Amino acid sequence: MNTTVRFAPSPTGHIHIGNARTALFNWLFALKADGRFILRFDDTDVERSRREFAQQIERDLEWLGIHPHAVVRQSDRVPVYEAAAERLKAAGLVYPCYETSEELERRRRIRLSRRLPPVYGREALKLGGEEKAALEAEGRRPHWRFLLPNFRDNPFETERTEVHWDDIVRGPQTVDLASMSDPVLIREDGTFLYTLPSVADDIEMGVTHIIRGDDHVTNTGAQIALFNALGAKAPSFGHHNLLTSVTGEGLSKRTGALSISSLREAGIEPMAVASLAVLIGTSGPVVACRNMEELAAHFSPSSSSKSAAKFDPAELRGLSRNLIQETPFEAVEDRLAAMGIVGEKAERFWLAVRGNLETVGEAVDWWRIVTEGIQHPVDLSEEDRDFVRQAMNHLPPEPWDDQTWTAWTSVLKERTGRKGKALFKPLRVALTGLESGPELANLLPLLGREETLARRP
Repeated sequence: MNTTVRFAPSPTGHIHIGNARTALFNWLFALKADGRFILRFDDTDVERSRREFAQQIERDLEWLGIHPHAVVRQSDRVPVYEAAAERLKAAGLVYPCYETSEELERRRRIRLSRRLPPVYGREALKLGGEEKAALEAEGRRPHWRFLLPNFRDNPFETERTEVHWDDIVRGPQTVDLASMSDPVLIREDGTFLYTLPSVADDIEMGVTHIIRGDDHVTNTGAQIALFNALGAKAPSFGHHNLLTSVTGEGLSKRTGALSISSLREAGIEPMAVASLAVLIGTSGPVVACRNMEELAAHFSPSSSSKSAAKFDPAELRGLSRNLIQETPFEAVEDRLAAMGIVGEKAERFWLAVRGNLETVGEAVDWWRIVTEGIQHPVDLSEEDRDFVRQAMNHLPPEPWDDQTWTAWTSVLKERTGRKGKALFKPLRVALTGLESGPELANLLPLLGREETLARRP
């Protein structure tokens, strides 16, 4: 059986690093098994779902290096869900309920006051035909619940009913169906909640493995029961630990916290995001992987801890810097060209500055310094100005190479007696306008003798 996974986001906002973690776990799992990855938009919530969010999610996944084998929208598949619902109704496995949210909340409080579990008591199963007709005459429309198989003969006498599975991430898991309320599958307006469309699609699309956040562990028990009710074998499940902010708060698409699009706009390298999203909160080290194949070699679902992992955006910059320092010119040539960094100097320039960058976008600042001149007024003491002016008189003749800097400064040490910071800092400030940056041995050949002389203070 071919491995098939799916990532099923709701297009109600921008996906964040936590959502990306789920997508990447599934992508890498499929990659290692030479399987299929389906992007399936859970867009049955018509009021909140937006096509622009779906399009942004596709762009975000593409940027991360995830390339779905198929893209599906649940809003296009309503007849499939209606057919599944009719099968369940015909089998007596779903039933109509007429309670309002206020009535349900009042019952929940009563059960809690009696020290009973706050689960739905299946009161709707007691309604006769006339009672249902009367409620509908009042204008009420039913929502439909799935009757969990947690009883023998009498649905009002539930008993412990364990659902077991060997979780891909967490190992052996058990959920007691008697501890749960019958899940609502269909809203009052006839639209579907997540559960039924998800299970119906998983069956029809041949999904073999479902990997998602551990906030779904309890739901899995009910969903396995629903797979069985529809005559299908449930896929294998895996539930990874969730990511939180540094302060321990949950991430949300609605707030845009740590959204993938914002990280991209900040110039963070996609593989830095992917590496941290996958490897944080696992038993292994967090390393900057250069591509998905390398990340897949580090990926092991079972290495995830069972506690939430705190995601620190500051770690991204370190990983991004590590990746950039090893990135060859060919890998960024197009991105540099888009910033105007072109010509015969472009490759040598990239190799000179990449070790000092946290984002590729920062390269344009150094390109301006090299090609246009100092961008800020030079701050030198009069003594240092005199030293730099004298130094310009001892510039070696061209052609220049990566040994020119050493030759020049060796002469200056002998003639001025300066060394160390007193020698190098004034020259750096005079040539770049800054007190730190790429090795001047690499920048000097890019400037050339004429441009270097032009920067005499």
